[in-house]
Amino acid sequence: MPEENAAAGTTAAGTYTAGPSAEHVLTLDCPERPGIVHAVSGFLLEHGGNILDIKQFGDLRHGHFFMRVHFTTPAAPGLTDKLRQEFEPVALGFGMNWKLDVQGAKRRVLVMVSKFGHCLNDLLFRARTGELPVEIVAVVSNHRDHQRLVEWHGIPFFHIPVTPDTKPAAEAKLLDLVDRFEVELVVLARYMQVLSDQLATRMEGRVINIHHSFLPSFKGAKPYHQAYDKGVKTVGATAHYVNAELDEGPIIAQQVMEVDHTYGPEDLVAAGRDTECKALSNAVKWHCEGRVILHGSRTVVLR
Repeated sequence: MPEENAAAGTTAAGTYTAGPSAEHVLTLDCPERPGIVHAVSGFLLEHGGNILDIKQFGDLRHGHFFMRVHFTTPAAPGLTDKLRQEFEPVALGFGMNWKLDVQGAKRRVLVMVSKFGHCLNDLLFRARTGELPVEIVAVVSNHRDHQRLVEWHGIPFFHIPVTPDTKPAAEAKLLDLVDRFEVELVVLARYMQVLSDQLATRMEGRVINIHHSFLPSFKGAKPYHQAYDKGVKTVGATAHYVNAELDEGPIIAQQVMEVDHTYGPEDLVAAGRDTECKALSNAVKWHCEGRVILHGSRTVVLR
C-alpha cells in the first residue's frame, strides 16, 4: 500500500482514519501462478492494510511460490480472527498453505537438553533479554545438571531419564508436557537422545535440533578431536527440523568459522560451541517470526 496515501489520510479503498493500529504477519506458499501478489495486496487494501515489509520467492524449478508480508491495519476487537476468516476464500482460490499471526507474539517453547549447557544458556539469555520472540515455558532433561540454572530463570524443570526400556514412557511424558504447556515449538539444545520416528512424525515442523556440521563426517564420541586429527580448516553447526532421518532434517540455519593449524582440540570445541549457539538461535528466531516455510525436504527462509 502506498505510504503517501496513508500519510495524506486516504487509501485507494477510501478514507484512512488515524488511530491505534495492529501489526500482523502473513506467511504463505502455493503453486506458482499469476495474480498471487495482486490478490494478497488487494485483500490487505480492502481491510485498510499498510505493508511494512514483504519478502517473496518464486521457485521456477519447482513451480512454487513463497511469501511473507508484515502489515498494519486499524486495530479492532477480534481483528486477528476476522482477518483469518476473511482471507480463507483467497487462500482456497490459490491452494495456499498459510498462517496469519500477530507480529511479535511470543511463541511458547519447550527446550530439551542433556549435559552440554551452552545452547540452553544462550537461549535462556536471549529469551530473557527479548532478543528472541519466545516464552520458554519448560525445560526437559535426562540429567539434572542444569536444574538450578533453569529454576533461577523461573522456568519449570522436568527430569525425565531415558533408557532403551523407558524411552516410550519418556516420550509419552514429553507429549503430555507439550499439551499441558500448549507448546508451539520444541528445541533440542544439545539433547543427546534420538527421538522416535513416531514422535518426529507427530511433531513435524515443530522440533528444531542443532548439531555440529562435521556430521556425518565425524560420528561418535569427540567429533572435534577427530576433526583435529584430520586437520580441518573450518568448524560449523547446522540447525534443522527433526524428522525420521537422524540429523538429516530440512536445514534452517548454518554457521561456519574458519580455523587453522594453531587450533588445538579444545579450541575447536570452543569455536564449535559458538557456531552451535548462533545457528540454533537464528533458527529459533526465524521460525518464531514466521520466516521459515517448510517445503518437502527443504526450507525457504524469507529474511
